Amino acid sequence: MLRGVEQRAVAGSGEDPRVSALRAAVSRLRRQLAGHPVEFPDRAVAEDELAALEAMAIGGVPEVPRLRRSLLLIAGSIGSVSALAGAVAEVREAVELFGGTPGRY
Repeated sequence: MLRGVEQRAVAGSGEDPRVSALRAAVSRLRRQLAGHPVEFPDRAVAEDELAALEAMAIGGVPEVPRLRRSLLLIAGSIGSVSALAGAVAEVREAVELFGGTPGRY
């Protein structure tokens, strides 16, 4: 994790490294979800929340309660799809970089 450098901007970009980590994790999960061949009932929920997370990251430092809400909806909608578990975990780790109480959604 980036705990030691949470507040420092990425060299040359001026972007908070937590935001960079969130953007990268969301991008990875969106790509994997798009390439996942099996449809499942809550796929649209996951896609909508990933779009919301991306928008929050583009807007700067997002609100932690909103991040956690989106994470909960994503995990609930695709949590049982084992092929996406690694990417979901990466999003969770990126959300945890913003603070709050990890594991309490």
